This record gives sequence, C-alpha cells and structure tokens, in this order.
Amino acid sequence: MYLVKSPLLLKWYYPSLVWNKSRLDKVVYLTFDDGPIPLVTDFVLNTLKSFGCKATFFCIGDNINKHPHIFEQIKIDGHAIGNHTFNHLRGWKTNDSDYIQNFNQCQQLTNTHLFRPPYGRIKKSQIRQLKAIDPSLNIIMWDVLSGDFDINLSPEKCYQNVIHNTRNGSIVVFHDSIKAFDRLKFSLPATLKFLTEAGYQFRTL
Repeated sequence: MYLVKSPLLLKWYYPSLVWNKSRLDKVVYLTFDDGPIPLVTDFVLNTLKSFGCKATFFCIGDNINKHPHIFEQIKIDGHAIGNHTFNHLRGWKTNDSDYIQNFNQCQQLTNTHLFRPPYGRIKKSQIRQLKAIDPSLNIIMWDVLSGDFDINLSPEKCYQNVIHNTRNGSIVVFHDSIKAFDRLKFSLPATLKFLTEAGYQFRTL
C-alpha cells in the first residue's frame, strides 16, 4: 500500500523532513533510489543527458561497492548524491544503533548532506540521532511517488502518476533498480518530454 501524493498528515508529523521545495519557481527535483545498478542506472544517465537534465541519486552503499564505476559516472555527469543506507534498511523495523551504523557505513562512501530513508520509514529517534551526527543533514522525502517499483502498475499509469501530480517544487521519486526497469524505461523519457514541454526546469537537491 502506498500513496502517490504524500499526505498532509505525514508532513505535519515529520515537519523537519524535506517534502518539497519552493512552489514559486517552475522547477522539479527528480530523484532516483536504490542504485547504482548496471544497465538501469546507465539508462537513466543517458536519458537525463539527452534532455540536459540534472537529478539526485540516493545510492545504496552495497551497490556503490559493487559498481563503483557507475557511481563515479553519476558524479562525473554532474548529478547530486544522497545516502540511502548501506543495506536498504527499513527504519521502523530496525533498532536505532543498527540503523545509524548502516547510515554511517554508506556515508563513508557518499560523503553527502542528503539522506533518504528507504521505504520512507524512519523513527523520530533516528532523525534526532542523525541530526546530532550532522546538523546540516537534509532528510529528503517526496511529494510525488511514481510507483515504478510496483510490478502490478502499467508503465503508462506510472507516467500518469507523475505528470498529474507534479507541480512547482515537487520532489519526484523514481528507482534505478531492476524491479522498476520495465516501467522506468517508458515513464522516465515520457515524463521528461512532458515536463520539459510544459516549461519546467530540473535541478538537484
């Protein structure tokens, strides 16, 4: 069960997290979770380059270790890097010490002030401890979820999820993962084409 649009109740409950950016400017912030992965991340990078777009990649530490050349290419192409834990831990089901240790393990590789909790699940106690480690840390959520990870979702529906819910300042979630690829390879270029023609700019977080 997931919601394409982040509900106001969650934003109220977690006010210190970043759910969207300024609504004043016609700018969208595309984000990609779970990479780097061969083929899929390569496809994303090539697609972004073809549209002249920049994005933010929330990387899993274990995948960085497995595919360092792809991780380096993300940075070479001028995209931003975020921490997504080393082993994609679900915060609600992980004790705080293990969660923070896993964050730190990934942080040694990413060296970033951006963090996205896997599944969007994080305890307030974990937020406090992460902020104590790095007061400048931005914990990034989203206001538009493409649903590309959902194997029951059609590529067209994934695309519609994004274009019907994105507005100024939206943070949009895609996944550069094998599971998402069947939907991503259609929805990403279609989304970039639609939003570009609608006059949006794309920036990193």
